[in-house]
Amino acid sequence: MTTAREVFARFEDYVLGRGDDVWAPDIVFELPFAAGGPSRIEGADHFRELTKDSRESLPVRFEEVRDVVVHETTDPHKIIVEYTLAGVVTTTNTRASAPFIAVMVVRDGRIVLWREYQNTLAMAEALGSS
Repeated sequence: MTTAREVFARFEDYVLGRGDDVWAPDIVFELPFAAGGPSRIEGADHFRELTKDSRESLPVRFEEVRDVVVHETTDPHKIIVEYTLAGVVTTTNTRASAPFIAVMVVRDGRIVLWREYQNTLAMAEALGSS
């Protein structure tokens, strides 16, 4: 059985462009603090379709997932993860980072629930749009 921690490690590789995504086809994304988009997206293909343009135009090269703290739960398939994404804003060549918290549920080595709490202010400041 693939553990939730192992799947999160694969997620880190995916975010840094070193691996395939880890989304289950029937994943549910919950983004309670998302700015300018839906707060719930069902299905990996639907997520890819909705976020394709913003992902391709995001002027950030992610270089590091750091400050990772994993909180185990009573459910072996669920973890809560605190982490910071860091990289370079390609339009200004400046280094920036933003903290995140995610609740992650896995099944068969894939993520079936991803509930992400974003620091939208830190992200806007890093991109110069605050």
